[in-house]
Amino acid sequence: MNKITNHLPTAELQALDAAHHMHPFSCNDEIAKKGARVITRADGVFLTDSDGNEILDAMAGLWCVNIGYGRDELAEAAARQMRELPYYNTFFQTTTAPTIALAQKLAELAPGDLNHVFFGNSGSDANDTNIRLVRTYWAWKGQPERTIIVARKNAYHGSSVGSGSLGGMAYMHDVNSMPIPDIVHIDQPHWWAEGGDSTPEEFGLQTARALEAVIEEHGAERIAAFIGEPIQGAGGVIIPPETYWPEIQRICRKYDILLIADEVICGFGRTGNWFGSQTLGIEPDVMTVAKGLSSGYQPISASIVSDKVAKVMDGSDFFHGYTYSGHPVACAVALENLRILEDENIIDHVRNVAAPAMKAAWESLSDHPIVGDTRIEGLMGSLALTPDKTTRAKFATPEGTVGLICRENSFANNLVMRHVGDRMVISPPLVITPDEIKILITRARKALDDTYAHLKANDMLKSAAPGTASMKAKNF
Repeated sequence: MNKITNHLPTAELQALDAAHHMHPFSCNDEIAKKGARVITRADGVFLTDSDGNEILDAMAGLWCVNIGYGRDELAEAAARQMRELPYYNTFFQTTTAPTIALAQKLAELAPGDLNHVFFGNSGSDANDTNIRLVRTYWAWKGQPERTIIVARKNAYHGSSVGSGSLGGMAYMHDVNSMPIPDIVHIDQPHWWAEGGDSTPEEFGLQTARALEAVIEEHGAERIAAFIGEPIQGAGGVIIPPETYWPEIQRICRKYDILLIADEVICGFGRTGNWFGSQTLGIEPDVMTVAKGLSSGYQPISASIVSDKVAKVMDGSDFFHGYTYSGHPVACAVALENLRILEDENIIDHVRNVAAPAMKAAWESLSDHPIVGDTRIEGLMGSLALTPDKTTRAKFATPEGTVGLICRENSFANNLVMRHVGDRMVISPPLVITPDEIKILITRARKALDDTYAHLKANDMLKSAAPGTASMKAKNF
């Protein structure tokens, strides 16, 4: 594979970046002082930076590089399509061959009667599509008052105004006149942090029944849909208790409310099945997909819609779409990505090889002094950091302070591991091998050891007072 190895010195690249590049979810002044990390190439599960350091990417980019880096087949698929038809739109009763083929393939792979596909470019705009889709659906059903969409606190559904409103991260709402009207948030099923003295099973039912309380408060005739990630990703890899999703589904069916599964992170093998909905037994009416659809090699997303919803939507013009909906190059790359996932049995590898090895290795970290809880499903996992395992205590420092220290120690040990508050999370490429998992765990343990030493040296192993709501430090 041809790789670009010549580039400006790191300091010059960092100076140019600071002068001209505005980073997402970042304080650009802080990046300018420190200097951005410059990634120059990648292969498999490893990145290489501009100084030549080889870094194990335990986050698969942003939860997305499912088949790993450096697959020439996807570059070749893009080049072939660019030579044949680099672009055409899907407006004005027009389509392209790759668009048709990818829609058919997604209908084949998606569970149940999810047989209809509306394409976008990112998870954010796919969830914006879903807002308009479900509200239009109910309007055309003769129930235009059904506009309320129920979501969850600490959920992430994107960062546009619409999708950011669906998300339940308060810091995204503070200065942006968000959420938009008729978005209601209920508590998340995060037993470790919020379950108190209840069992996980009790807590799962309790948090699910908050949906029914909202329905009773506003009236079922006002509720359009409930949206949730099968497993909350950016919220900290929150794996719900087993009682949670069956109860959510029961409530949605009882009140005839549409159920949207946001599979942007969980989809395409992350949990050991094609979709997280299959792993957790969810039967959605609408499914959001992106990220793993192309393994991040091209920007593409989709809303996959059930027969029931599509039958109503097909009856009139849906005044919604994007210039690049169904982009032929993105669709060609996504098709090649799905072929690789199938032909190389990568999802079987996750289920039978990588996930069992990762589970055993990840849970071995529970013996660390500051690890209070280890959670993992397939190839997405989290560690809850705590000064006191027995009480599930928070640190006395602002939430995220310790997580950020651990993240920086992780980077210093050539491991990309993300922090969400004081939780450490991973989501490596699905092709990771048992030997590479050993490297990941060795580097993660070293990061935890370095963090523990820092906390001891700086008298930071203190618990917050019970019931204290500490202010949050930055997550990014």
